Amino acid sequence: MVQITFMGNPVTLPGSEVKVGDTAPDFTVLSNDLKAVTLESSADKVRLISVVPSLDTGVCSKQTARFNEEAEKFGDNVEVLTISADLPFAQKRWLESNNAKKMNTLSDHRDLSFGEAYGVSMKELRLLARSIFVIDPEDKVTYVEYVSEGTDHPDYDGAINAVKQLTNE
Repeated sequence: MVQITFMGNPVTLPGSEVKVGDTAPDFTVLSNDLKAVTLESSADKVRLISVVPSLDTGVCSKQTARFNEEAEKFGDNVEVLTISADLPFAQKRWLESNNAKKMNTLSDHRDLSFGEAYGVSMKELRLLARSIFVIDPEDKVTYVEYVSEGTDHPDYDGAINAVKQLTNE
């Protein structure tokens, strides 16, 4: 069971921990234009899923900007997604104000489908815990990081290298 804190306080993560080698759980989240997006929406691609509590905070914004920079370097067979419980409108505003062209932001605000499926829904806050998942084109999880303190940065290089291993870069 994953144990994390947020601003030093322990939080409860309902759902199951996802581990390397697992088949990636399906989920339904919303795109910025309010359309349903599932795991299958990016089938046959490598997926780097960056999970943040809220794009309106410093670490989350920096994390999303960093993965947007990396997304510009990856080929078309890599889908980079940021998922949070922010409203789709706030996510779209972040993309526009940060000139983020390759990043897809997805909202789990409606029913926390992603949060529960991946064990990252912080029960006390109704936010998602900072985490990273890399999923191969056959829906196998190849990299997982649950960041132990929600206000810390993830291991960017670890996630990027996991994508590069799958794309032979």
